[in-house]
Amino acid sequence: MQKIVVALLNEDQEFQQVQAQDARDVARRLGLELAVHFAQGHAVVQIQQLFRHIHAPEDARPLALVVEPAASEGFERVARNAVKAGVGWVLINTSAAYLDALRSEHPELPIGMIGSDQTEVGRIQGRQIVQLVGKQGRVLCVQGPAESSTTQVRFQGLKEALGAQHELRTLNGDWTEAGAERSVASWLRLKTAESFRPDVVASQNDSMALGARKALVKQHPDWSGIPLLGCDGLPEGGQKLVGQGQLAATIVTQSNTGPAIELLQRWLGDKKELPRELLIPPQSFPAVEKLTPRGPGSARA
Repeated sequence: MQKIVVALLNEDQEFQQVQAQDARDVARRLGLELAVHFAQGHAVVQIQQLFRHIHAPEDARPLALVVEPAASEGFERVARNAVKAGVGWVLINTSAAYLDALRSEHPELPIGMIGSDQTEVGRIQGRQIVQLVGKQGRVLCVQGPAESSTTQVRFQGLKEALGAQHELRTLNGDWTEAGAERSVASWLRLKTAESFRPDVVASQNDSMALGARKALVKQHPDWSGIPLLGCDGLPEGGQKLVGQGQLAATIVTQSNTGPAIELLQRWLGDKKELPRELLIPPQSFPAVEKLTPRGPGSARA
């Protein structure tokens, strides 16, 4: 039985749990052996997990490593060691320039990337902000870890959609509710926060949006009417929170682990080169045009 290893970020994060379960369900359906690892947000831990499989005896090595990197740096060396050992390398939600060289040097292996269109995620959130508060306003952005390429690309897409008329403040969490609550609470205790009352709080996932909301309600109850935006949009997560009025909107992104495993199963059958990059389009929930404009200052009423 062919084995696939899926390396994810943080077991405490809702979307990562969904990706893990998606991988298990698809692997079971396709009759593949699967190992899932969580790095708990630490790149060093994740690298150690991967090297254990790369350095395993040849008959115990997996067909491929499916990796959502815990950092934007440090993984090219891991990838090169993997392919040298005859193990495929599939990135999740992370583009990397070194993939081109790996694909050229090892056409016999499954190498590629599959993920949500992270730039479009940022653009959608930017369009949601413009629809809610207009073409200018103050935006508090609660992001993932600064070193994460997903964090960086989503923020670039956000800025692209907003233009230069919105004033931005950024805070970094760890993709978790607790991490975002700590980050926002720490910021609110600063003197500088008093002069920046946001018109909207845009978080890069729904868990962090909830954490931001908790911090705001505890420390600034008068800010409780500020609209909050998230991302992931799970039916029992972000979509439900929108329905309950806790979030103004979210962005629906699909799990990428199941499609990655399906690509590897197809490769086993035909040995055709994997796509260099396969992007799954995200969607606003609700649709951007259905959001009720609030305008700058309306949350301060």
